Amino acid sequence: MSDRTGIFEGDDPFAIARAWLAEAEQSEPNDPNAIALATVDENGLPNSRMVLLKEIEDRAFVFYTNYESAKAQELDYAGKAAFVMHWKSLRRQIRVRGAITREDGPQADEYYKSRSLKSRLGAWASKQSQPLDSRGSLMAEVAKVTALKGPNPERPPFWGGYRLVPVEIEFWADGAFRLHDRFRWFRDDEFAAWKAIRLNP
Repeated sequence: MSDRTGIFEGDDPFAIARAWLAEAEQSEPNDPNAIALATVDENGLPNSRMVLLKEIEDRAFVFYTNYESAKAQELDYAGKAAFVMHWKSLRRQIRVRGAITREDGPQADEYYKSRSLKSRLGAWASKQSQPLDSRGSLMAEVAKVTALKGPNPERPPFWGGYRLVPVEIEFWADGAFRLHDRFRWFRDDEFAAWKAIRLNP
């Protein structure tokens, strides 16, 4: 009999992740949807950065970025990634590993339209991860793009989403005396059934 009760209860790890995120939205002071995204480059050198997770679907996690950025190049190269979400207010974290695919269709268009106008224009103006002479030159590019694209810019062809389809999800909650609760969900591939086991802290 499983001892996955309380906050760990359920047969769907995506539903558990959504429930934890919803709870964090009530207690975390800033960006409860922030994830530390880990990638590797073509030399196998790891990299990580904070990204905002925008959706937990029924089978994947979705975030957005500039396709010409360093992170996108590494995602496209490896086709795999990992991330961790950590909520200090809840003393919980979720770790995820899996395969990466692009989301550059209607869903990406809809999300882009939902962003503030300044953020949409900023996506056009920023050559993400490329050298920049000064902040002034960036602001000049924003002004140029604003004049060119107007109040309803379309999504840039170099900007869109990524979908991480996991083969492993770990839920971690702080325990007294460092005796934490950890459950690892895993499967052989994205079409296989999930299994869950408790891990030592």
